[in-house]
Amino acid sequence: MELYGRDLICTQDWTFDELVATLELAARMKRDRFSDRWGAILRNRTFVMFFYNPSVRTRLSFEAGLTELGGHAQFMTPSAGRFKSDKQAGETIEDAAKVMARYAAGIGIRILEDRVPYYGAGDEMLREYAYWAGVPIINMADDRFHPCQALADVMGWAEWLGQGPGRPDYGALRGKKLLLSWGSGALARSWCSVQAAMLIASRFGMNVTMAYPEGYDLDAEVISWTKQNCQRNKADFEVVHDPDSGYDGAHVVYCRNWVSPEAYQDGSLQKQREIERAMAYTGWTTTVERMARTDNAIFTHPMPVDRGSEVTDEVASGSRSAIYDIAENRLHVQKAIMALTMGNL
Repeated sequence: MELYGRDLICTQDWTFDELVATLELAARMKRDRFSDRWGAILRNRTFVMFFYNPSVRTRLSFEAGLTELGGHAQFMTPSAGRFKSDKQAGETIEDAAKVMARYAAGIGIRILEDRVPYYGAGDEMLREYAYWAGVPIINMADDRFHPCQALADVMGWAEWLGQGPGRPDYGALRGKKLLLSWGSGALARSWCSVQAAMLIASRFGMNVTMAYPEGYDLDAEVISWTKQNCQRNKADFEVVHDPDSGYDGAHVVYCRNWVSPEAYQDGSLQKQREIERAMAYTGWTTTVERMARTDNAIFTHPMPVDRGSEVTDEVASGSRSAIYDIAENRLHVQKAIMALTMGNL
């Protein structure tokens, strides 16, 4: 299987076998983290990290991963250059991508909801970079997808339902129920993490239930892909619009706030309006009482967690919370992605 030179913008772009191979390498890297076998894979190679939006986990995990693979992570923000946009003249994506590719073995880009004029613009930008760059483009989260988070998620779920850290059992996920619940909170979060989670879960044969208030539908194309994945795996997909019933029989609970489809107007995210709209809905918090309705489910979240709104402290810090294990897995899956797409294995 040849992944060298490949982009990773959405997990749906890779075959199931390619995803499994990446996850298997990530597990080996986790079990033997500081082995000499990994330390020279990216020796003398630079990975450009282009951040339109900040992130604690993304920056630290990529930088640590590059160090552990023997390479160098170069941090960059739009303020470091003059890039063309609707509002200013500057360097085109074609020129920027071609120049970056002369310096680096790969490019990671992170661009989320408040840095784009309309939903999908960030994902379009990544795909334009991929067209021109000639080196792998790794999606560090755009406004549609978050593939690195999705791989960390599914690895963590399979560890919890398998034999523990570094020993995931992906077969144990088949037929298990994932609840993706909208969460309360004064935030205006993008759809990327939730959509990435439903895509990866359905690829691995999980039953997917979505729970959210009326008017919070996600990307129709992503929902269609999820349904197709479920059909291929003889799994179920359902949507409910109450905050309680989805917990019944769940094995993995994922609660996250996200914006409505009307979030953009006049070329920008209407953040305050979205916050006010979300605050009108109460009672969508994951609690101990709701978790008691599940089949001893684990709690999962991509972080940062809006404690007290999306989920209570008792659940987020409880004995069935997988959030820190999954945060750690970002390091391991990203090392595997970079090793396979731009390394010398």
